[in-house]
Amino acid sequence: MSSVRANLPWVEKYRPKKVSDISSQEEVTGALRSSIASGNLPHLLFYGPPGTGKTSTILACCRELYGLELMKTRVLELNASDDRGISVVRTKIKTFAQTSVGNETYLGLPVPPFKIIILDEADTMTETAQAALRRTIEDHSRITRFCLICNYVSRIIEPLTSRCAKFRFKPIPSEPLLKRLESVASQENITLGEGTLNALHEASGGDMRKALTYMQGASQLVSGGVDDLKSSEECTIEVQHVHLLAGKIPFDVLANFWVAAFGGRFDDVQVQVKNLCAEGYSVSALLECLVEDIVRSPPDRLNDAQKSKMLIKIAECDKCLADCADEELQLMDVGAQILLACRKMP
Repeated sequence: MSSVRANLPWVEKYRPKKVSDISSQEEVTGALRSSIASGNLPHLLFYGPPGTGKTSTILACCRELYGLELMKTRVLELNASDDRGISVVRTKIKTFAQTSVGNETYLGLPVPPFKIIILDEADTMTETAQAALRRTIEDHSRITRFCLICNYVSRIIEPLTSRCAKFRFKPIPSEPLLKRLESVASQENITLGEGTLNALHEASGGDMRKALTYMQGASQLVSGGVDDLKSSEECTIEVQHVHLLAGKIPFDVLANFWVAAFGGRFDDVQVQVKNLCAEGYSVSALLECLVEDIVRSPPDRLNDAQKSKMLIKIAECDKCLADCADEELQLMDVGAQILLACRKMP
């Protein structure tokens, strides 16, 4: 069993077991602790950016209500992005929701007389499926509670949101995120080099899941793929390991792109774009770096009019990439617009 746990992704291995272990979401955890103490849980709607603890929070809540063994029969967890059609609502969800519950106990105390259905990524469900789900919630709320988890609450229909207690999860601030990473590194016998924690925070953007994944990947990169680092020599993760895994664009690559753009020749920009794509750099990551460079550029280098034209084009490119457009062509379009804006100096 220990070897199986050692090979778990760190996101699962160090998932909080109690609501009080959730990092930085004080408003949510405070309300849930009161509900757990009273044994009366409303329908819940958790929304916010990825990796902020939405799924971990409801799983920790279920664990405190039922215990690990009873969770197998009292909790149904579905990923709505896979099971999002109306047929799933009418079969799997409805069947579980209408099943009666017994009078079990946990730690010598009676558990709440209801089950919990967790629908992760509920914002990907079709409107027809959401409408059917509303009816199921109405009919079986006496013995079943629902927890909807999503990134965009605007994609959940109003009849569902009005029946749930809504909680917004915020990106995790740097202090609790870095504290958690230090704790995991200590347990995994990992040494973090100077600036590594800040590099993990910057690369993750407040996403705890992404930060832990980057740190685990970096540890395996340094240790040559050894899964259980406690049985091997202590490894040290440096900033460059994090940047390599996060796909951060090197400074010299960006510098070459800007030199070509300010040089005023489209052929030079085209060469840089082809090199970037050939090297396999993420176009989305490159666009983020370009936005940072543009915003931080002093007025004597880029004025507000030039910045606005470049940023508008980057926004259009990002939308096209989300619609599965060709990355090289979109980056070429951005490069051409930046070249044109640089030429029109006031």
